[in-house]
Amino acid sequence: MSVILKAKNVRKVYGTKSTLFPALNSVSLEVHKGEFVGVMGPSGAGKSTLLNVLSTIDKATSGSIAIEGKAFDTMRAKEMAVFRRDKLGFIFQDYNLLDTMTIQDNIALPLSLSNVKPAEVEQRVQDVMRQFGILDMADKFPNQVSGGQKQRTAVSRAMVTNPALIFADEPTGALDSKAATNLLESLVQAQQERHATIMMVTHDAFAASFCERILFIKDGEIFTEIYRGTATRKVFFQKILDVLAMLGGGLDDTI
Repeated sequence: MSVILKAKNVRKVYGTKSTLFPALNSVSLEVHKGEFVGVMGPSGAGKSTLLNVLSTIDKATSGSIAIEGKAFDTMRAKEMAVFRRDKLGFIFQDYNLLDTMTIQDNIALPLSLSNVKPAEVEQRVQDVMRQFGILDMADKFPNQVSGGQKQRTAVSRAMVTNPALIFADEPTGALDSKAATNLLESLVQAQQERHATIMMVTHDAFAASFCERILFIKDGEIFTEIYRGTATRKVFFQKILDVLAMLGGGLDDTI
Protein backbone atom coordinates (compact mmCIF):
# COMPACT_ATOMS: atom_id res chain seq x y z
CA MET A 1 0.00 0.00 0.00
CA SER A 2 1.13 3.53 -0.76
CA VAL A 3 2.13 5.86 2.08
CA ILE A 4 -0.44 8.63 2.66
CA LEU A 5 1.10 10.21 5.75
CA LYS A 6 4.75 10.25 6.75
CA ALA A 7 6.09 11.97 9.85
CA LYS A 8 9.75 11.94 10.89
CA ASN A 9 11.27 13.13 14.17
CA VAL A 10 8.32 15.40 14.92
CA ARG A 11 8.68 17.51 18.07
CA LYS A 12 6.22 19.93 19.62
CA VAL A 13 7.29 22.14 22.50
CA TYR A 14 5.01 24.58 24.30
CA GLY A 15 5.93 27.47 26.57
CA THR A 16 8.82 29.91 26.84
CA LYS A 17 12.48 29.31 27.61
CA SER A 18 11.92 29.21 31.36
CA THR A 19 8.86 26.92 31.21
CA LEU A 20 9.28 24.62 28.23
CA PHE A 21 6.96 21.63 27.98
CA PRO A 22 7.75 18.95 25.34
CA ALA A 23 4.36 17.58 24.23
CA LEU A 24 5.84 15.45 21.42
CA ASN A 25 9.36 14.07 21.33
CA SER A 26 10.82 12.80 18.03
CA VAL A 27 7.69 10.99 16.81
CA SER A 28 8.06 9.09 13.54
CA LEU A 29 5.25 7.16 11.84
CA GLU A 30 3.63 6.21 8.56
CA VAL A 31 -0.02 5.71 7.61
CA HIS A 32 -0.83 3.78 4.45
CA LYS A 33 -3.72 4.24 2.04
CA GLY A 34 -6.91 2.57 3.25
CA GLU A 35 -5.75 2.10 6.84
CA PHE A 36 -7.92 2.73 9.90
CA VAL A 37 -5.42 3.73 12.58
CA GLY A 38 -6.19 4.51 16.21
CA VAL A 39 -4.13 6.63 18.60
CA MET A 40 -4.39 5.91 22.33
CA GLY A 41 -2.60 6.72 25.56
CA PRO A 42 -3.06 8.15 29.06
CA SER A 43 -4.41 11.66 29.58
CA GLY A 44 -1.73 14.21 28.73
CA ALA A 45 0.31 11.72 26.72
CA GLY A 46 0.21 13.84 23.55
CA LYS A 47 -2.59 12.15 21.56
CA SER A 48 -4.50 15.27 20.58
CA THR A 49 -1.29 17.25 20.09
CA LEU A 50 -0.11 14.61 17.63
CA LEU A 51 -3.41 14.72 15.74
CA ASN A 52 -3.37 18.52 15.61
CA VAL A 53 0.19 18.65 14.30
CA LEU A 54 -0.37 15.93 11.70
CA SER A 55 -3.60 17.55 10.51
CA THR A 56 -2.13 21.08 10.08
CA ILE A 57 -4.29 22.49 12.90
CA ASP A 58 -1.07 23.15 14.84
CA LYS A 59 2.54 23.49 13.70
CA ALA A 60 5.37 21.20 14.78
CA THR A 61 8.38 22.76 16.49
CA SER A 62 10.68 20.60 14.38
CA GLY A 63 10.66 17.50 12.20
CA SER A 64 9.00 16.77 8.87
CA ILE A 65 5.42 15.85 7.94
CA ALA A 66 4.12 15.02 4.46
CA ILE A 67 0.73 13.89 3.16
CA GLU A 68 0.66 12.30 -0.30
CA GLY A 69 4.29 13.36 -0.61
CA LYS A 70 3.50 17.04 -0.03
CA ALA A 71 5.70 18.40 2.76
CA PHE A 72 4.03 20.84 5.13
CA ASP A 73 7.11 23.03 5.49
CA THR A 74 7.10 23.82 1.75
CA MET A 75 3.57 25.27 1.78
CA ARG A 76 2.65 28.88 2.41
CA ALA A 77 -0.44 29.78 4.45
CA LYS A 78 -2.83 30.12 1.49
CA GLU A 79 -1.61 26.89 -0.11
CA MET A 80 -1.94 25.12 3.24
CA ALA A 81 -5.55 26.30 3.59
CA VAL A 82 -6.46 24.94 0.15
CA PHE A 83 -4.62 21.68 0.88
CA ARG A 84 -6.48 21.30 4.19
CA ARG A 85 -9.83 21.93 2.49
CA ASP A 86 -9.28 19.58 -0.46
CA LYS A 87 -7.13 16.81 0.98
CA LEU A 88 -8.12 16.46 4.64
CA GLY A 89 -11.35 15.57 6.40
CA PHE A 90 -12.11 16.31 10.04
CA ILE A 91 -14.50 14.71 12.53
CA PHE A 92 -14.77 16.33 15.96
CA GLN A 93 -16.46 15.24 19.17
CA ASP A 94 -18.72 18.31 19.18
CA TYR A 95 -19.76 17.92 15.50
CA ASN A 96 -18.91 21.53 14.43
CA LEU A 97 -22.10 21.83 12.37
CA LEU A 98 -23.65 25.18 11.41
CA ASP A 99 -27.04 25.42 13.14
CA THR A 100 -28.45 27.80 10.51
CA MET A 101 -27.84 25.34 7.65
CA THR A 102 -29.70 22.14 6.83
CA ILE A 103 -28.08 18.75 7.10
CA GLN A 104 -27.47 18.54 3.36
CA ASP A 105 -26.11 22.10 3.20
CA ASN A 106 -23.69 21.38 6.06
CA ILE A 107 -22.40 18.37 4.13
CA ALA A 108 -22.18 20.32 0.87
CA LEU A 109 -20.25 23.24 2.39
CA PRO A 110 -16.67 22.06 1.64
CA LEU A 111 -17.64 21.30 -1.97
CA SER A 112 -19.25 24.72 -2.36
CA LEU A 113 -16.04 26.35 -1.14
CA SER A 114 -14.12 24.34 -3.76
CA ASN A 115 -16.25 25.63 -6.66
CA VAL A 116 -17.55 22.17 -7.57
CA LYS A 117 -20.41 22.30 -10.08
CA PRO A 118 -23.89 22.28 -8.46
CA ALA A 119 -24.98 19.05 -10.16
CA GLU A 120 -21.89 17.23 -8.91
CA VAL A 121 -22.32 18.68 -5.42
CA GLU A 122 -25.89 17.38 -5.28
CA GLN A 123 -24.89 13.92 -6.49
CA ARG A 124 -21.98 13.55 -4.07
CA VAL A 125 -24.01 14.81 -1.12
CA GLN A 126 -26.87 12.43 -1.95
CA ASP A 127 -24.45 9.51 -2.25
CA VAL A 128 -22.75 10.12 1.08
CA MET A 129 -26.03 10.77 2.92
CA ARG A 130 -27.40 7.52 1.55
CA GLN A 131 -24.31 5.63 2.69
CA PHE A 132 -24.57 6.98 6.23
CA GLY A 133 -28.33 6.57 6.52
CA ILE A 134 -29.32 10.23 6.82
CA LEU A 135 -30.89 10.84 3.40
CA ASP A 136 -34.37 11.18 4.92
CA MET A 137 -33.29 14.11 7.09
CA ALA A 138 -31.59 16.16 4.37
CA ASP A 139 -33.81 19.21 4.93
CA LYS A 140 -33.72 19.15 8.72
CA PHE A 141 -31.52 21.38 10.84
CA PRO A 142 -28.94 20.12 13.37
CA ASN A 143 -31.18 20.99 16.34
CA GLN A 144 -33.87 18.70 14.90
CA VAL A 145 -31.79 15.50 14.87
CA SER A 146 -30.12 13.27 17.46
CA GLY A 147 -26.48 13.34 18.52
CA GLY A 148 -25.77 10.20 16.52
CA GLN A 149 -27.35 11.73 13.42
CA LYS A 150 -25.34 14.92 13.92
CA GLN A 151 -22.14 12.91 14.07
CA ARG A 152 -23.06 10.95 10.94
CA THR A 153 -23.63 14.32 9.29
CA ALA A 154 -20.16 15.39 10.39
CA VAL A 155 -18.69 12.16 9.02
CA SER A 156 -20.54 12.67 5.73
CA ARG A 157 -19.13 16.20 5.48
CA ALA A 158 -15.63 14.83 6.08
CA MET A 159 -16.09 12.14 3.43
CA VAL A 160 -17.83 14.14 0.69
CA THR A 161 -14.60 15.65 -0.69
CA ASN A 162 -12.98 12.20 -0.97
CA PRO A 163 -10.03 13.39 1.13
CA ALA A 164 -6.65 11.71 1.21
CA LEU A 165 -6.87 11.38 4.99
CA ILE A 166 -9.58 11.79 7.63
CA PHE A 167 -8.69 12.84 11.17
CA ALA A 168 -11.18 11.96 13.91
CA ASP A 169 -10.75 13.37 17.42
CA GLU A 170 -12.82 11.41 19.97
CA PRO A 171 -15.73 11.06 17.48
CA THR A 172 -17.80 8.88 19.83
CA GLY A 173 -17.14 10.88 22.99
CA ALA A 174 -20.57 12.56 23.08
CA LEU A 175 -22.59 9.54 21.91
CA ASP A 176 -24.44 6.79 23.75
CA SER A 177 -23.26 3.21 23.21
CA LYS A 178 -25.72 2.41 20.42
CA ALA A 179 -25.01 5.59 18.46
CA ALA A 180 -21.27 5.10 18.99
CA THR A 181 -21.40 1.55 17.63
CA ASN A 182 -23.43 2.68 14.60
CA LEU A 183 -20.93 5.44 13.89
CA LEU A 184 -17.90 3.16 14.18
CA GLU A 185 -19.53 0.60 11.90
CA SER A 186 -20.15 3.43 9.41
CA LEU A 187 -16.49 4.43 9.54
CA VAL A 188 -15.43 0.85 8.85
CA GLN A 189 -17.90 0.73 5.96
CA ALA A 190 -16.48 3.95 4.54
CA GLN A 191 -12.96 2.59 4.88
CA GLN A 192 -13.91 -0.56 3.00
CA GLU A 193 -16.21 0.90 0.34
CA ARG A 194 -14.58 4.29 -0.21
CA HIS A 195 -11.03 3.11 0.55
CA ALA A 196 -10.92 5.92 3.10
CA THR A 197 -7.82 6.41 5.24
CA ILE A 198 -8.73 7.27 8.82
CA MET A 199 -6.67 8.29 11.85
CA MET A 200 -8.69 8.38 15.07
CA VAL A 201 -7.71 9.57 18.54
CA THR A 202 -9.74 7.88 21.25
CA HIS A 203 -9.54 7.08 24.97
CA ASP A 204 -12.12 4.30 24.51
CA ALA A 205 -10.84 0.74 24.00
CA PHE A 206 -14.19 -0.31 22.51
CA ALA A 207 -13.95 2.38 19.83
CA ALA A 208 -10.30 1.52 19.20
CA SER A 209 -11.18 -2.14 18.62
CA PHE A 210 -12.76 -1.14 15.29
CA CYS A 211 -9.34 -0.01 14.02
CA GLU A 212 -6.77 -2.16 12.20
CA ARG A 213 -3.77 -0.73 14.03
CA ILE A 214 -3.31 1.16 17.27
CA LEU A 215 -0.46 3.54 18.11
CA PHE A 216 0.05 3.98 21.85
CA ILE A 217 1.50 7.29 22.99
CA LYS A 218 3.22 7.84 26.33
CA ASP A 219 5.09 10.95 27.45
CA GLY A 220 5.01 12.37 23.94
CA GLU A 221 6.55 9.30 22.31
CA ILE A 222 5.22 6.22 20.55
CA PHE A 223 5.36 3.54 23.24
CA THR A 224 4.29 0.64 21.02
CA GLU A 225 1.82 -0.33 18.30
CA ILE A 226 -0.40 -3.36 17.76
CA TYR A 227 -2.17 -4.78 14.73
CA ARG A 228 -5.52 -6.51 14.69
CA GLY A 229 -4.66 -8.82 11.80
CA THR A 230 -7.13 -11.72 11.62
CA ALA A 231 -8.15 -11.48 15.29
CA THR A 232 -11.78 -10.94 16.21
CA ARG A 233 -12.73 -7.54 17.52
CA LYS A 234 -13.32 -9.08 20.96
CA VAL A 235 -9.78 -10.49 21.05
CA PHE A 236 -8.34 -7.20 19.79
CA PHE A 237 -10.30 -5.30 22.45
CA GLN A 238 -8.68 -7.39 25.18
CA LYS A 239 -5.26 -6.87 23.62
CA ILE A 240 -5.84 -3.11 23.70
CA LEU A 241 -6.76 -3.27 27.39
CA ASP A 242 -3.60 -5.24 28.12
CA VAL A 243 -1.41 -2.58 26.52
CA LEU A 244 -3.26 0.22 28.31
CA ALA A 245 -2.62 -1.57 31.60
CA MET A 246 1.10 -1.63 30.76
CA LEU A 247 1.02 2.06 29.91
CA GLY A 248 -0.60 2.97 33.20
CA GLY A 249 -3.40 5.47 33.65
CA GLY A 250 -5.37 4.23 30.65
CA LEU A 251 -7.84 1.77 32.15
CA ASP A 252 -9.69 4.38 34.17
CA ASP A 253 -10.44 6.20 30.93
CA THR A 254 -11.73 3.18 29.04
CA ILE A 255 -13.91 1.25 31.47
